[in-house]
Amino acid sequence: MGETEHPRWPRPPENGYTVDDLFTLPGLPAHTELIDAGLVFRSRQRLFHSGAVDLLVSGLREAAPPELKVRREMTVILDSRNGPEPDVSVIRAEAVTGLDQTRFQAADVLLAVEVVSPDSEARDRNTKPGKYAAAGIPNFWLVEMAGADQHPVVRVYELDPLSKKYALTGIHHTALKLPVPFHLDVDITLEALRNL
Repeated sequence: MGETEHPRWPRPPENGYTVDDLFTLPGLPAHTELIDAGLVFRSRQRLFHSGAVDLLVSGLREAAPPELKVRREMTVILDSRNGPEPDVSVIRAEAVTGLDQTRFQAADVLLAVEVVSPDSEARDRNTKPGKYAAAGIPNFWLVEMAGADQHPVVRVYELDPLSKKYALTGIHHTALKLPVPFHLDVDITLEALRNL
């Protein structure tokens, strides 16, 4: 590309992109999400983000019953205009159809987890939880770096089926000892994160 040439960005359709576009547009970067009919490109991860995802995936997989599976960074179809990619999802095992699978339906997701990054704070804290709740995903966790020592904090939410909104059920700094989506006890201390 010469000095005067600029990259050719795709021009969005008049009514925005759909989930079908997310899976058929050529050349999209890995981990592109669809939020409100717009394409969202993710920036590079911080070590905290990667470590927190690994810590939760490991702990969840160790405790998950056979009828549930734990997956990282897979698109979840909420509706025709929204296909976010939670950092971690717990899904029904029967929803796994093959190794070439690229997405899951919201109805098959029991837990969506977002680890907050500087470029996605508003989406992770505000936009995505509301969309996950509206789609009926029963559990949501928000993971953030906190304190001067940069330790993980996990906020745990459960869906109120009447309001279709999440209610905070706990803020966890050292361990996730929870009965839902299944019984688990995961060490989330800074030491556990550093020992990965």
